Amino acid sequence: MNIVLLGLSHKTAPVEIRERLAFTPTTLRSALTHFDAIHTQARLKGINEGVILSTCNRLEIYALVRDPNAAQAAIIDFLSLACDISPEAISDHFYLYHNEKAIQHLFRVAAGLDSMVLGEPQILGQVTDAYQAAQSQGTAGTVLSALFRAAIHAGKRTRTETTISVNSVSISSVAANLAGQLLGDLAKQKVLLVGAGEMGAIAVRALIKRGVSDITVANRTYEKAMGLAHAWGGKATSFQQFPAVLAEADIVITSTSAPHTILRKELLAPAIATRPNRPLFIFDIAVPRDVDSDVTEISNVHLRNIDDLQSQANKNTQERQAEIPKVERIVEEEANQFLEWFSSLGATSTIGALRKRVEEVRQQELQRVFNRLDLNEREQNLVAMMSHRLVNKILHEPTLCLKKETANGNGAAYISTVRDLFALNEITN
Repeated sequence: MNIVLLGLSHKTAPVEIRERLAFTPTTLRSALTHFDAIHTQARLKGINEGVILSTCNRLEIYALVRDPNAAQAAIIDFLSLACDISPEAISDHFYLYHNEKAIQHLFRVAAGLDSMVLGEPQILGQVTDAYQAAQSQGTAGTVLSALFRAAIHAGKRTRTETTISVNSVSISSVAANLAGQLLGDLAKQKVLLVGAGEMGAIAVRALIKRGVSDITVANRTYEKAMGLAHAWGGKATSFQQFPAVLAEADIVITSTSAPHTILRKELLAPAIATRPNRPLFIFDIAVPRDVDSDVTEISNVHLRNIDDLQSQANKNTQERQAEIPKVERIVEEEANQFLEWFSSLGATSTIGALRKRVEEVRQQELQRVFNRLDLNEREQNLVAMMSHRLVNKILHEPTLCLKKETANGNGAAYISTVRDLFALNEITN
């Protein structure tokens, strides 16, 4: 079996693509429920285990499969069905990694080395959430459970043994920093937070540290908006009162899980018309995006989405970059430990499959002999015992060799050779 990763991220796909492939907690559970061959159109029968990691900046599917190439086509078909998007629109944005590269990539992700912001603290929690969701839906079996537990352990080590996440800058705090650069003194600015999720809350807390005190929270669930607003000494509002509140805001931060844009030109234009000489800065840190790009056609409206914030997020990372070699060493050490375990699984499985193949041949030949010779029960038992001992003696040295080479790090090549020589790829234990 092979561990494969099919994914896309901020490095390979623009936000326009990422937002169409983003999963909310609810749609993620539904996707995982259907992942294991329920969607027969997606040809997922060759996938034994699966975990979906979906964040603002990446969508990655980790799977335990028999045929990596067939799995790639199957997973793309699955995503096409689940997200209602054509395979042609997304296939060019994906990367596909097998076994060692897939394992190393997940460890790097959990360690914060592959994030839009180096060392960002949120990604480890997102990896943990992805594993727990797959575990709860029964799609993470023995191998992927071990893989994700090991990656999470590596991520925790990097945060306790290095300073890769010390003073790290999240996209949310980047938005707050940029607001300060664009508006100067933030003490008198009015902030409207749309959505009550973690990313938006982080952004508001960063603004409060920079002097903001006038905060309004708008959320689909009014009680949740009230809870956040109360914690900050602010106000809560419903979506029905949204247009009126927009007219008063200087900074709008949107971070909802809505599957479509909630702030469009036709909603914003009347609010801006009441304040023609006062600029409005909108920071859309949601994926899928909350704000339609056509709002920039309105005079004095300035929009930044999550991709616009990337270059700003990459500034001032010199201290964290100095920690990269330490983190790389931790990642390599932890990934190698998992690879050793995973390779041993392959050797055990291959040895079992080889013995199963040889046993089938032994039984066939025994039956042929018994059909030709008139042997009593004792004689049949003696012949069967002799054939059994012969098989064990023949397989003893190859078995020891395979175990030894696996322990020495050469298991993959030997396992592949043995499986090819004895046509074992169709045998399961």
